[in-house]
Amino acid sequence: MRQLRALCGFILLTLAVLAAARPKAGPEQKCKSGPVDLVFLIDSSRSVRPHEFETMRKFMIDILNTLDIGPNATRVGVVQYSSQVRSEFSLKTHSRLETMVKGINQIIPLAQGTMTGLAIRYVMNAAFTAEEGDRPKVPNVAVIVTDGRPQDRVAEVAAEAREKGIEIYAVGVARADMTSLRAMASPPFEDHVFLVESFDLIHQFGLQFQDKLCGVDLCLESDHGCEHICESSPGSYHCLCLPGYTLNDDGKTCAAIDLCAEGKHDCEQICVSSPGSFTCDCNKGYKLNDDKKTCSMIDYCSFGNHSCDHECVSVLNGYHCRCNEGYRLLDDGKTCQAIDLCAEGKHDCEQICISAPGTFTCDCNKGFKLNKDKKTCTNMDLCNTVEHGCEHQCVSTPGSYYCICPEGQLLQEDGKSCGTCKSANIDLVLLIDGSKSVRPQNFELVKKFVNQVVDSLDVSAHGTRVGLVQYSSRVRTEFPLNMYHSADEIKAAVMKVEYMEKGTMTGLALKHMLENSFSEAEGARPASRNIPRIGLVFTDGRSQDDITEYAKKAKEAGITMYAVGVGKAVEDELREIASEPVEKHFYYTTDFTAISTIAENLKLNVCPEESQGEIEVKDPCACESLVEFQQATMSSLEQLTQKLAGMTARLEQLENQLLSRK
Repeated sequence: MRQLRALCGFILLTLAVLAAARPKAGPEQKCKSGPVDLVFLIDSSRSVRPHEFETMRKFMIDILNTLDIGPNATRVGVVQYSSQVRSEFSLKTHSRLETMVKGINQIIPLAQGTMTGLAIRYVMNAAFTAEEGDRPKVPNVAVIVTDGRPQDRVAEVAAEAREKGIEIYAVGVARADMTSLRAMASPPFEDHVFLVESFDLIHQFGLQFQDKLCGVDLCLESDHGCEHICESSPGSYHCLCLPGYTLNDDGKTCAAIDLCAEGKHDCEQICVSSPGSFTCDCNKGYKLNDDKKTCSMIDYCSFGNHSCDHECVSVLNGYHCRCNEGYRLLDDGKTCQAIDLCAEGKHDCEQICISAPGTFTCDCNKGFKLNKDKKTCTNMDLCNTVEHGCEHQCVSTPGSYYCICPEGQLLQEDGKSCGTCKSANIDLVLLIDGSKSVRPQNFELVKKFVNQVVDSLDVSAHGTRVGLVQYSSRVRTEFPLNMYHSADEIKAAVMKVEYMEKGTMTGLALKHMLENSFSEAEGARPASRNIPRIGLVFTDGRSQDDITEYAKKAKEAGITMYAVGVGKAVEDELREIASEPVEKHFYYTTDFTAISTIAENLKLNVCPEESQGEIEVKDPCACESLVEFQQATMSSLEQLTQKLAGMTARLEQLENQLLSRK
């Protein structure tokens, strides 16, 4: 309240002093000063209470009421600051007192820190610029109103502002620091520093401010004779000219500056003069470019009435048509016709000529490839020219190829890989415990365990697919079954998995696996294909929710469940998760460092006979065995026939080459 009362007193005294300094003026007469550019820099930090800010707002409005506001008289801008700086309005924003007062009443305090140095730099570099309304050769006055110590350095930036000609008044309220006020203000300090603590200082500041802005204006009080602008200075005046004019030797009249006549322009063709400026123009048939200096020939094609089939080419005062490469212009001078070199026989392709306007490319019949000369063709050995992907051996045929496997192995469903049986592919989802009891270093061992399991699998898009889910108090799919198609991609993704921590909701993880992970949307293959679905749960402790319901539902859905426990994992829970026979689907170790041994013993990607621990010995004379033998024999004969066909085609090619040489 003390600083509020003091500031109110300051306003009243200032107004009284300003009024007393005008003995010949009526009560409504404005202070008639020479042109002044005045910027209020007001502190709106959080230490300035709302009622104090209102007092500061009234202070500015009362000062404005004493000034002659106008574009050619006193211009006023307001900037508020705290931890940041915001211009409320610039010197050029308002030319009338009413709109200026309205702008001040709309100011919303920033209510942050007190970065006074930052604010002074803004006033110096932005507020007092021509772009913001600052006038040349017009005094620049800044009135800083603050209630506290600056939180940044002010001495250097204030000195720089004063060197640029800005006269600074520093008005402090109560908590303001006198040292900082003196560092900001212009000398002499007794005329420019004011602290609202003493009525004498308030009176002194009011007198000084009134004397500065409201001295006798000789431009108003005398017959100055200036043709354009009269500018007052203490006890004197001088004449100025409007932009584009220069002051004559008589010091009063002005003459227009003709930049065209003086050659001070950069017009390419025609210079049109105006006082202190110029504009450029162009000769007939040309138009002025966007740079407003150079000229370009008028583009008659751009009028859109040329009717050219392909391209319109502008010339001076007209245009003509031109065809794209590979086309010829017809007699009408507008239409273009493609040049078909293949139809005209103007090519040297051995087999197929493919025409393009004005050119051609050569191609070959099916089963042949284009030679390096891009003209002749050779019978194509696809096994040596394409990425066939055959695991064992690729056999070429004219225009195609097929894969074969070594004796004792069968070609798999993808037509490329080999195996002892065709049911070795699985859809595997691993559920790994990411609870906080696992600890980060052990979680890295769990990831290595997962990658050790992946190394034992035949991973591919048509082979084994792997998905990974991590769970703690919530469940997160790290990657679904259909995301990666190679062991290297999966292992790289596993090592990037981030440890979740928190609880152990194994039941929630089983539910997520059943309802989401083994859905076709996430890459599980349809049940009709009989691809085994295997779920592997890895945990180190007791579940914090019930596992019974979804462990049972998973197995009822045909998912083979493996349970791997370590440390404080509960054996009863592991057995409840594991499929029958439990002994083959349940693993436990007391130490994380031993889980690599479990990974070595897991047998997930096996044929049904191997997974049962038995191999059926069939009777070679049984009907089923005879059928299998017949099918195997027919397959071998088919492969032999394809090999013979390939050899025949190769012999025909060699024969044709010999005949061509003759």
